[in-house]
Amino acid sequence: MTRRSLTGIVGQGAIAVMAVLLPAFAAADTGLQLPRFASLRVDEVNLRAGPGQQYPIDWIFRYKGMPVKIIAEYDHWRQVRDWEGTEGWIHKSLLSGRRTAMVVGEEHPLRRSPEGNSGVVARIEGRVVGRILDCKRHWCRLDIGDYRGWMQRSHLWGADPAPQEE
Repeated sequence: MTRRSLTGIVGQGAIAVMAVLLPAFAAADTGLQLPRFASLRVDEVNLRAGPGQQYPIDWIFRYKGMPVKIIAEYDHWRQVRDWEGTEGWIHKSLLSGRRTAMVVGEEHPLRRSPEGNSGVVARIEGRVVGRILDCKRHWCRLDIGDYRGWMQRSHLWGADPAPQEE
């Protein structure tokens, strides 16, 4: 991911104007729940300062399948947040409904079943992205490269939080 300073791209006055205008863009137009997770459809995605091509590019995401959280919608644009907290606007055509999750922290075990004492299929390093196949309570079943198995939700960014204990 390439990062560029917003203040280096646009002047301070433009930032102040955008700060005033952006809350108006937060209205959802799809009727789908916000926030929600999606993933990047392509390898290179421009993250813009506002919902339109006239806005400057703040960052460039360079990883197809990376999970993002959609936090607002405006017309054909989605405001997203990545796992590090970086926010910006992406055209909806660059997003996929395919659910993925990123392993956070250090290395974590991918297990045969959703139990802490289950056999380890693989050890997965932090920042690796896998496709979510299913989630049950505190575990998600993932497809990561040649491996399939279960990982605790607490080790993943991109999976909804586990339901509260009853």
